[in-house]
Amino acid sequence: GGVPMGSLLRRLTYAYDLGSLKILISNYFTNESRIHYYRQIRERVSQVAPFLRLDNDPYITLIDGKLQWIIDAYTVSDRYPYSEPFAGNKGNFNYIRNSVKVLVDAYDGRMQFFVVDEDDPLIASYRQIFPQMFAASETVPPQVRQHFRYPLDFFQIQAQMYLSYHMSDAEVFYNQEDLWRLPTDIYEGNEQSMEPHYMIMRLPQGQTEEFILILPFTPGNKDNMIAWMAAHSSVDNYGKLLLYEFPKQQLVYGPKQVEARIDQNPQISQQLTLWSQQGSKVIRGDLLVIPIQESLLYVEPIYLRAEQGELPELKRVIVAYDEDIVMEESLEKALDTMFGRQKLQPLAPVPKTETKVPANLAQSALETYRKAQKAAQEGNWAAFGLYQQELEGILEQLNR
Repeated sequence: GGVPMGSLLRRLTYAYDLGSLKILISNYFTNESRIHYYRQIRERVSQVAPFLRLDNDPYITLIDGKLQWIIDAYTVSDRYPYSEPFAGNKGNFNYIRNSVKVLVDAYDGRMQFFVVDEDDPLIASYRQIFPQMFAASETVPPQVRQHFRYPLDFFQIQAQMYLSYHMSDAEVFYNQEDLWRLPTDIYEGNEQSMEPHYMIMRLPQGQTEEFILILPFTPGNKDNMIAWMAAHSSVDNYGKLLLYEFPKQQLVYGPKQVEARIDQNPQISQQLTLWSQQGSKVIRGDLLVIPIQESLLYVEPIYLRAEQGELPELKRVIVAYDEDIVMEESLEKALDTMFGRQKLQPLAPVPKTETKVPANLAQSALETYRKAQKAAQEGNWAAFGLYQQELEGILEQLNR
């Protein structure tokens, strides 16, 4: 990609146009040098395919030793018959398909457009217009396909529509008696709708850990959690959506309630106030909802930013489970403190026979977790998966 810069005339022209003498006198330019006008991923792809709507979250991957950006592209329309319109900051339409995955080489900017939804009539029309532009789904290399993840914007739109369309009874739907809503949390002191987040976890009744995208739901007029939705990103289960509903007669704390309980904790509240009085800005990061077997764990990072500083520093991590809330200097310490207090219990009470739990199981869980984190930092994903399975076994023992 890019415009060749080999000739002296072109270098002279660009040196004048860009106001940089270095382009003319630098020894780093060769006959193979090229200049890119559009280096931002979304901007670059939109110049080539303005008829596609692009996801707001491109992500970088390492494929065969090369850095490659992947961005999801959508076909949209506002003229699909008898379809409920979607109106929001992602646009106004009543038809959307995640039909294309775009691969962008981070070095030379080359783009490849892979069609991943062959049944979409809109992308079929575009393929007739631009036959050389799009590659078929079966041509996607396996090493590329394994990096595909379920798109964030697409999932948010589906979740937004499901807030009302989860009601299957016609009368209940007509009267809007069981509306859900997206929960809110506090970020940098402001209340905002919770965003979906990716994580590696084993779903309830699942056999192995998977890379999934999740988002919780709350009732329309309450703050407790009523359900959460998950989207698969693994090759075998890609695109499958699952919904886990909690019993309505059982109270499960929602994100806003957990935030309120954090504010009401005297030790945490006192420490946050002290930092604020010392001139630092306290930034409460995104509250993460982490399902563990049939339990829920909440994690919220706390950052401090000095008055004259620009980069915030991770200062504390808050972990909440059931009725307990702890704040420690790191996630490892917070999990150690939490697991030292109690075992993970299912949300619904299940009769269990009394068994003695070894005292070192909590420590073993922490050590295994640290090994998994180290393997992830080193990029050793095979070891990471093994440690995750080992940790799951230890947690199951703690849960007995």
